[in-house]
Amino acid sequence: MESYLLISSFFLIALIYSSVGFGGGSSYLAVMAQPFFGLLPETIRPVALLCNLVVVTGGVIIFYKESRLSWRDTWPFLLSSVPLAMVGGFWKLKADTFFILLGFTLLLASVFLWIKPKPTAKKEFSIPTQLALGGGIGLLSGLVSIGGGIFLSPILHLVNWADAKKISALASVFILANSLSGLAGQFASGTTVDWRLTIPLLVAVLLGGQIGSRLGAKTFNALYIRRITAFLIFFASLNILRDHL
Repeated sequence: MESYLLISSFFLIALIYSSVGFGGGSSYLAVMAQPFFGLLPETIRPVALLCNLVVVTGGVIIFYKESRLSWRDTWPFLLSSVPLAMVGGFWKLKADTFFILLGFTLLLASVFLWIKPKPTAKKEFSIPTQLALGGGIGLLSGLVSIGGGIFLSPILHLVNWADAKKISALASVFILANSLSGLAGQFASGTTVDWRLTIPLLVAVLLGGQIGSRLGAKTFNALYIRRITAFLIFFASLNILRDHL
């Protein structure tokens, strides 16, 4: 029963998120971390990142083919985020510590998702600011096993850093790089993958992601998806914190 619920949840998350260019890592974590499933951090962490990879890799390839990726804009964020995501992935937290950190991270993520950026004058980040921003998000991403796009993308939108497509392209690369780095850190620390649980979830995410990407943003409104996700993640985070604080 629990496995079927997980598989169907992951399929729907991937389908809806991919249609509007999101990875969905925070929602995979929010689902798996619910006390109902009784999953441990060492099981949850690699599954979330592997699902991230399945969803965002296709997006990165599409953005690359469309020439929307700019190495000049991307490298300052990645230079600091990639090594710190690996450090975070390597760092094994006690179960309660992990779930409390995850709960507060999801709570913060729900706020970021709810925010609707207002038009402002375009702002350029200095290299040190990009390094600090990338590093901070990278470390948190590695610790709780997210890609970090859920934090980086809203920040870039708030300051009108670039157009929506360019920010989506950067966020996709950011998520891909941090997910790979976080996984490398986890494997280096001796983490193993429960493939009996993981493979069906990866298949569900792959199918959902493919269908969603073909449906496109015309099927689902991106702002509505963000708001609904923010609402669900908010209550999921409260449920996690209630069980572990």
